[in-house]
Amino acid sequence: MKVLIVKMSSMGDLIHTLPAITDAKKAIPDIQFDWIAEEDFAEIPLWHPAVDKAIPIALRRWRKNIAKSIKEAEITNFISTIKKCEYDYIIDAQGLLKSALVARFAKGTRHGMDSDSCKESLAACFYSNKFSISKQAHAIERVRMLFAKALDYTFDKNKLAYGLVRSNFNAQEKTKPYLVFLHGTSAVNKLWPVEHWQSLTEMAIQNQHRVYLPWGNEEERIRAENIAQESDFCQVLPKMKLTDIAGLLADASAVVGVDTGLAHLAAAISVPGITLYIDTYPKYTGACGNQQLCMSQMQIEQPVARTAGLDVVYSEQLLAEDVWQQLVKRMG
Repeated sequence: MKVLIVKMSSMGDLIHTLPAITDAKKAIPDIQFDWIAEEDFAEIPLWHPAVDKAIPIALRRWRKNIAKSIKEAEITNFISTIKKCEYDYIIDAQGLLKSALVARFAKGTRHGMDSDSCKESLAACFYSNKFSISKQAHAIERVRMLFAKALDYTFDKNKLAYGLVRSNFNAQEKTKPYLVFLHGTSAVNKLWPVEHWQSLTEMAIQNQHRVYLPWGNEEERIRAENIAQESDFCQVLPKMKLTDIAGLLADASAVVGVDTGLAHLAAAISVPGITLYIDTYPKYTGACGNQQLCMSQMQIEQPVARTAGLDVVYSEQLLAEDVWQQLVKRMG
């Protein structure tokens, strides 16, 4: 059975899709997937053994210069690529108008969420088969339910497996034990203050852990240097490729991060971790996995729905001391 997944971005969204692939492979052993993903994240699908081919798409880049993309035939070449194979199932796991339009170019029966379940209701107009998926469920559970309904199988909601093996990622040659602090994120409201990172770094060093700080842009590099404060035991890393960062995370004693895709990656490869939610709710998109904890400053009235691997605590203020205490528990 050949299935095409359309789930293009972001990093966290792609990682949230992996458990559904694991479920499907367990239920249907001969299943194989192709996956359309944004070019910056196209290596992620190939980390799962059930994914045969990642098909990169460059929507973000095309939108910046649509005339150039058309002139250089990038868009028509992409369409030609996805039309070459006929699929038994096409699953739009993103539920957006743009993903539904992309799915429409592929050959096969299209499956997706119904108009009440999609992020953008118009997307449902492009599916042959539509399914009701609760909006009150965690993002991971929503994709797992969609795959199970589209492919007609059941799964164990109490078990969560991303299908990634920590030892498969090439470990970085770093002095151990070490921690990785993921301080960068795309939204200002998700940032944890630099002084808190500095305090947490001091605690880590006092407890014989080195700290490594990756970054993705110039603003993050400057923040990393402010956190490190020229310490011999806290190092600002050079800019790294995604696969190399995965290797760095895989060999860490633990990871602390804000609400960012890399924190979900750490959870997916079972690295003990704390994810900090400064101004967002972890109820629907919190990092899930073994030895994971979501710490949030945002209190909500409704209880967090039971989701495998999701553990949430709330605090009026996320202090470095509290984060360190929780991290020690996760590291054992």
